[in-house]
This record gives sequence, structure tokens and C-alpha cells, in this order.
Amino acid sequence: MRAGAGAGGDSPDERLLMRKIFHALTLNFHQPAGNLEHLLATNEWEAKEILWAMDRMPRALWGYEDVARVHLSLSGTLLETLSNPAFQERVFGIAKCGDLLWHLQNEKIFKILGTGFYHPVLALIPAEDREEQIKRWLGIARHIFWRKDFQGFWPPEMGFCMELIPVLKKLGFRYVMVDCNYIEPLEPMRWEEIRYRPHIASYGGEEIIVVPRDRELSDAQLSGMDAGWFMNEMWERTKHCNFPPLVLTATDGDNGGWFRNVSEQGNFWHVCYRELLDRVRRGETDIVPTFIDDYLDQFGAHGEVKVRAGAWNTGWHHGAGFLQWTGSQTQKDALSRLHEFSRTLHGTEAVVKELKLDAPEIAGQLEQVRWRLMRAETSCNLYWGEAWVHRIHADLDEAQEYLNQVAMTVAKLPRPSPLRDNRPVEPSAGMELERG
Repeated sequence: MRAGAGAGGDSPDERLLMRKIFHALTLNFHQPAGNLEHLLATNEWEAKEILWAMDRMPRALWGYEDVARVHLSLSGTLLETLSNPAFQERVFGIAKCGDLLWHLQNEKIFKILGTGFYHPVLALIPAEDREEQIKRWLGIARHIFWRKDFQGFWPPEMGFCMELIPVLKKLGFRYVMVDCNYIEPLEPMRWEEIRYRPHIASYGGEEIIVVPRDRELSDAQLSGMDAGWFMNEMWERTKHCNFPPLVLTATDGDNGGWFRNVSEQGNFWHVCYRELLDRVRRGETDIVPTFIDDYLDQFGAHGEVKVRAGAWNTGWHHGAGFLQWTGSQTQKDALSRLHEFSRTLHGTEAVVKELKLDAPEIAGQLEQVRWRLMRAETSCNLYWGEAWVHRIHADLDEAQEYLNQVAMTVAKLPRPSPLRDNRPVEPSAGMELERG
């Protein structure tokens, strides 16, 4: 929806709604491939805390379908684990993963956001891999959640760059969440307008709605707060808005004692969110829990902006410049190898397509290369400083072995030399597979 569409500036209905503060709660869940299985073997209590943190959500919100509104991002590797029958059997007695996934289909309470399958920082990985990461997530999410369309997009680690806009539009997303600290208005805007109103960002002839995340309120959501403080803080921050404000708070949903605490007297859902919902029901607050697409349908997006590249703040860094993932030379070298290997793979795929080599064996070998490259792009491999960087190299080493097999398979295939203008087609650099 273009800026200004969907809302009359000073209509009587909108003046009445200016007393309302629309709140969009967002939680991110991610576990790297094999991590929950590893924790079950080495630190069972932590694995239980994570599973219970997810299982607690729908249970805490039963009976609140009229007021609870929660946006969820679940990585493809997490969905793959939770839907795996062997894993479900292994954790039976701790959590019923099948029931959990079923409850998360409740669209009255939960809105599922698109994301990347292997949870990569999309702004850092090769541009050619971004679409495939998202398409793979769409594949598993459409199967598990029984729907085709996902309007909102959560960039893993909230790592965004403007170059993502054409890809997101191509794949059907309406809006993307970004951190408020990186928004640069292209027209005059007050502080509260920048933070509490959706905007339009354009790149490469495409545009998308960007929804700002309030960084400070999100920090409070992650670390612990009570409903009264939260209500008062939102009112103070939005009291000068001459428009219906949309306050987006977004954090991890399975990290930290506040979300993992098993006691109803010490976790987010029972201490804060259900208390807020009870006050909403009683009419004691101006806060209105909302889904972002419902807000956009009613009020639209306003103002053109640019969004600087960056990620959300972590416990160690503010997110600017992606320093959390690129701070050391070891991290930089691993990223460089990812980009180099991706170029080789895409060059190989282009030659295979050009030569019309459609043997199932080649397709299978290329898929083995492809998913290992994308798993190597997992943000966690770089997030923990240099502790997990070796995982990138391990995946790429295995991928290289399969890429070498592609070269050997191609060499064995009997085929005439393809002609273009009566001349043989010269192999591209991507076919020099032994180099990696």
C-alpha cells in the first residue's frame, strides 16, 4: 500500500483511534540443525527449557483468542526438527511437538512470518543464495502450516539491507521488520513518526513496507518487565503522536531466563502478557494488541525512507556494521570462502544447464552441494565469535567433495560437443570444479 493510503489524515474516526496504541508482539525462534539433539545428549535441562518455552506459548494463551496477537518467526531448521517423527518420539514426555505445531496454526492468535531456512544473515551471504534460503523456508512452512501466503518477513538477526527488497517482493511479502535505529527518512519526520509508523522503502524499482522495531522496549521485553510499566512506557513514548501509533516489540522467544523460566510467577507470559491482556479486556488501557497486516489494512504506510544495512542489537554489540558476525579476521576469512564457493557452485549450475546435462545423478550431487552451502551460511556459525567458524569449513569441505563428484560424473557422460554458431561451447570457470 502506498504511503498515505488506507487512512485519512484527520478524519473523525482516526481522531478517535489516536487514543489507541497498537502493539505488535513478535518473537523469533531458531535452533541450528542438530542443536536440540545435541543438547538432549549433553545438557538435557537446557533442551527441556527451550522446548517448554515454545510449548508454553499456546498453552498460556488458551482462552485469549479475542485479544492475544503474536507474530512468530520459526527458522526452517527448527521446523524441520520439530516435525521430524524420530525427534518427536525422542522428546515424547517432554513436549508433544506435533501438538505444538498444530496449535501454532491458530490464526486468531498467531501470525507466522517468513524467514530464511538456515537462519542466515541475509545481508552478509552471497546475493545469489538469498532467494533460495527463503524459498526453502516457504516450502516447509507451507506444508506445516497449511497456507500459501505469508505477508510479513523477519530477516534473521533482523539483518537487513535495501538489496533484499526485490527478492522479498518477488516472493510475495508485503512488509518486512527492521530495527528503528537504521531508518533514514527521505522527508521530514518527527522522532515518534520514525519509530511508530510503517513506511515505504524502495530499491531496484520495487518497494516494500518497512515496520520499525522499538529497540529499547524490545530490550525490556527480553530482560523482564511487568504489564503496568510496559503500558506506562508505551503511553509516554507515543503521547505526542497525531496518528494511531504501531509499537513493534521483537525479541527471541526461547532465550534468557524471562522466557525460559518454568514458574508462572517468573516468565513473560504469565507475569506480563496475560496481565496486559486482562487489562485490555477490562478496558483499563489504550493498548490494542494487533496483527501488523490488520493495522496496514486500516491505516496503511506513510512516508518514504531508506534503511541502512545493519542487524538488531545483541548482548555484545549494537548491530551496526554486523560486527558481531564480522569482527575478527577468522570470521572475515570464513565469509570470503562462503562467497567464493557460492560463485563456483552457481557457475557450475549455469554450465550444467547450458549443456543440458539433466542426468538425475548430477541433480542429486548438486543438491548435496547446495544444502551444505546454505547450512554453512547459518548465522550462528559466525555469531559466537570464532567458536563455531569451523562448522562453515566443515560443511564447505563436504560440499567440495560432492562438487568434485559432479565433475567426474560430467566427464563420464557421452555427449556430442554442443554447438553455438557452429562453434563448440567453451566451459565456464564454474566447471573448474577441482579448485573449490
